[in-house]
Amino acid sequence: MSTSTSKPIAVVTGVAVAAVLLGVASYTATKPSSPGAQGSSTVAEVSADPAAGTYPELAAYARRDPADGLALGRADAPVVLIEYADFKCGYCGQFARETEPVLVEKYVENGTLRIEWRNFPIFGEESEAVARAAWAAGQQGRFWQFHAAAYAKGAKEKGYGKDRLVALAQEAGVPDAARFAEDADGTAAREAVGKDQAEGYELGAASTPSFLINGRPIAGAQPLETFTEAIEAAAEAATSAKAPGSPGAEGSPAAEGAAPSGAVR
Repeated sequence: MSTSTSKPIAVVTGVAVAAVLLGVASYTATKPSSPGAQGSSTVAEVSADPAAGTYPELAAYARRDPADGLALGRADAPVVLIEYADFKCGYCGQFARETEPVLVEKYVENGTLRIEWRNFPIFGEESEAVARAAWAAGQQGRFWQFHAAAYAKGAKEKGYGKDRLVALAQEAGVPDAARFAEDADGTAAREAVGKDQAEGYELGAASTPSFLINGRPIAGAQPLETFTEAIEAAAEAATSAKAPGSPGAEGSPAAEGAAPSGAVR
């Protein structure tokens, strides 16, 4: 986020409110519950109303950088899911193996959804190391292959020591091992991971995984339906916003002179 003090008060307030919401949701989704539960259904409940539970200013957290090696899907997709996650997080692995592939097949492949990964290491030095390694794999276009290898069933139990990270890079097909090792231990990787981590804390994420879907905070490895409902509601809202004559539509009075979508960053 920009450090400018000229940011509109409404934006700051919205971020603060969302930070509280995401923080409470993160805690509730991961506090002790009944056996087999994945978290509270109440904090992640998604309304059929596309505007309910969303904070439009938080949509600006989507970077939409076509060169982002840690993103999947079209940069101009109407819906962006931002995921704050740790490779040592069991629930993150569950989401990666069970839910994310469905979202990719159903929404990313048809251009509706873009997924942007944010490294949010919260479990110590190994978390930091594997986050940097994942970023390094991304510099060679192999982040999502590394992501799959690192989240494969049983991978977390093997740990993420130095030799293990090299093995994961090989499994992911990272072509230049020397560059990978240099990048993973370099300043740029530390800065990139630190930026993502600071963003997550700024938003009030208290656990992993935490998500933003076009400004709607969701915490925890919630059921697939939570994500599909949120994505479809966001897609509907984006379509409505582009309809002729709607507020914010191209050529409408509301759109004329409007600030760019990333102006609050």
